Amino acid sequence: MDIKRKASVKQLLILVMAALCFASCQGTHDYSPKPRGYFRIVFPKKDYRPYTENCPFTFVYPKYAAIEPDTIKGAKPCWLNMQFPQFKGTLHLSYEHILSKKEFNELIEDAHKLSFKHTVKATGIDEGVIKFPERKVYGIYYTIEGNAASSVQFYLTDSTRNYIRGALYFNTEPRLDSIQPVLTFVKQDVDVMIKSFRWK
Repeated sequence: MDIKRKASVKQLLILVMAALCFASCQGTHDYSPKPRGYFRIVFPKKDYRPYTENCPFTFVYPKYAAIEPDTIKGAKPCWLNMQFPQFKGTLHLSYEHILSKKEFNELIEDAHKLSFKHTVKATGIDEGVIKFPERKVYGIYYTIEGNAASSVQFYLTDSTRNYIRGALYFNTEPRLDSIQPVLTFVKQDVDVMIKSFRWK
């Protein structure tokens, strides 16, 4: 008798567990995969300071950025990296003293080629003219759309002796949907830098 009772209790327990399991799987919830999430970004307050080191130019740049000499092999004096550590971004600045009209034309052509080499990944490239005649600052601003490695490039010149090229890169996979808020924020700083740029 005890054996039968134990067996029936055991069967009843299994039946109840199975019923609970099936009940928990019931429902009309329609689950779908969630889109990939990204970390919340806290942006610092916009605040700027002047760059006035021993280079033939000055500009203002954000206090949350740091400017370091470029250490790449073959770097020249006044080649700089403006680091945005919290965004893992770098604005590379390459200065050249122009010695001839031929060299000037080659620098302009190089800037164009380097910007348009991103056409493989870019969905579009816009060119904007930079013109501040009262300061003798002229140039072209390249806005590169899409998942390109660099989204912003530009050059500035006085058309006679001085030339500087800038290229913004982020140390991350180029996915526009993930870096767009940061890119918009840093592009404002690049715009402020260009508008404040002066030759010495």
